[in-house]
Amino acid sequence: MDSRPLGVALHGQLVGAAIVGRPVARQLQNGETAEVTRVCTGGERNACSMLLSACRRGAAALGYRRVITYTLETEPGASLRGAGWHQVATVKAASWHRDARPRAPGLVVDKRRWEAPRAA
Repeated sequence: MDSRPLGVALHGQLVGAAIVGRPVARQLQNGETAEVTRVCTGGERNACSMLLSACRRGAAALGYRRVITYTLETEPGASLRGAGWHQVATVKAASWHRDARPRAPGLVVDKRRWEAPRAA
């Protein structure tokens, strides 16, 4: 799947966007799972939940059976819960650095994996 952008508008102005693509984790790249990799809004009420719901519907329309995303362990996940998503796992922090593919150090924190409700 190529990345697919989605947006939400208020009074004709773009106030939020999301990007859906294939899962970053290779173990989840099964052809049936899509991942919401980015969501941003200007803080408008319910815009994030609207985007997350649209991501789920769009992925289902393209034939994906599962849609996931991640939050930092410290983030509350209120918009995800508001859109009907549920936490399915806690992912322990690990560096992307490997001897065969050295990487510069970056943010390494635990994350929570969320899954969208299945389309009806």
